[in-house]
Amino acid sequence: MINQRSIALALSLLVSGCASYGVVENAPLGASAPAKEYSLRAWTVGDRGWSQPNEFDLELDLAFSGGGTRAAAFSYGVLKALRDTRVMIDGKPTRLLDEIDGITSVSGGSFTSAYYGLHGDKIFTDFEDAFLRRNVEDALKAKLFNPLRWFGTTGRTEWTVQYYQEHIFHGATFADMIGPGRPMVLINASDLGYGTRFSFVQEYFDLLCSDLSSFPVARAVVASSAVPILFHPIVVKNHAGCDSGPPEWLLAAKRRAADNAQLTLVVDELGTYFDKEERKYAHFVDGGITDNLGLHALFEIVEVSGGAQAYLKDFQQPVPRRMVLIVVDASTKPERTMDQSDKQPSLMETVDAMSDIQLHRYNVATIELTKASMAHWAKAMSTPQRPVTPYFIYVNFRDVEDPAEQEYFNQVPTGLKLTDEQVDRLIEVAGELLSGNSEFRRLVSDLGESGSSRKR
Repeated sequence: MINQRSIALALSLLVSGCASYGVVENAPLGASAPAKEYSLRAWTVGDRGWSQPNEFDLELDLAFSGGGTRAAAFSYGVLKALRDTRVMIDGKPTRLLDEIDGITSVSGGSFTSAYYGLHGDKIFTDFEDAFLRRNVEDALKAKLFNPLRWFGTTGRTEWTVQYYQEHIFHGATFADMIGPGRPMVLINASDLGYGTRFSFVQEYFDLLCSDLSSFPVARAVVASSAVPILFHPIVVKNHAGCDSGPPEWLLAAKRRAADNAQLTLVVDELGTYFDKEERKYAHFVDGGITDNLGLHALFEIVEVSGGAQAYLKDFQQPVPRRMVLIVVDASTKPERTMDQSDKQPSLMETVDAMSDIQLHRYNVATIELTKASMAHWAKAMSTPQRPVTPYFIYVNFRDVEDPAEQEYFNQVPTGLKLTDEQVDRLIEVAGELLSGNSEFRRLVSDLGESGSSRKR
């Protein structure tokens, strides 16, 4: 049987000879700030903020990886498990779900994070039918294989945006993600031109002199999941007209980055958006290219701010006693058959192997960086009277104990079409892996014993 991915790649190459143009839908910044601003600062402070600062005990963030509908279902299963896990907060049983401060996501995980950011608990009644159990892949292929569309100027990415707008996100913009008690959701993509990791949050849109509040959520999710070659990039305009130049936070980060090669790279990449003549547009593709776990968004935001203490001071946040990060990694262990023969691997086998090698090694390095950073941040924020305890909770199929079960999940494809059985088992195993995680059990035990947490 011919691989479906090979068919899609061949067809995309066939029609790529026709010029297509991205639809630009990011508005320039106006003379005054929008009534609703989807920014880190508006989320935490200010009279437009929807999350007011308060003394609290727990900082809980989630990271959702890429991996198509498999990743979306797996991360959704973790949300369900957090909904069903109760801890003692202010002496009252409280759902851990309600304690989530932020979610960072890429690719398939961005469907879940965006839907939850828009609808909250409604995700548990609507999301499975809206996306997880919907045959999105065949619906998009029907558009792709329609010869009437091959020679138009609207590319397959725009067809995808239109489909997501109509069937999943229903025209929602980032202004619709603002509401009391909702977490800050960072949908992440990759800038194809410069390799920059880009978050859909106003602080990053300021670099484009653009307003995020009116930007469609569906378009951001497509950007986060647009696999290069198979899909065209999402195009945004790098507007001129903001004469103030780089913001102070970026200038300050550049001054601090002198002896930090990684921070220097981040700052220099973000600085390219101020060359309005050379960079009139930016082209965003799959966030998994620059970070398939969504963890670098957290790391870079904190480090660009000057470290954990500076970040908390900047955004007027108190120091938490417990700093929790749950990483939901839907990557699988690939099955290789090429080593069973002296036959040369096909083009697709070679591309897949190269991608998997890079992804695995990058994921390992990212996890180690995040663990070390959390330990460093916790130590920097701790005092003898008030120590800060970090909890790094990693949920992945490799922790499935039964070999047959693990093999089952390794065979679940990366795409936008799953069977009902696959969706059910992904949701179930996510809850089992989270509840069985030793760090998670330690967190629940510690919170149950404290009974004194306060959340905003």
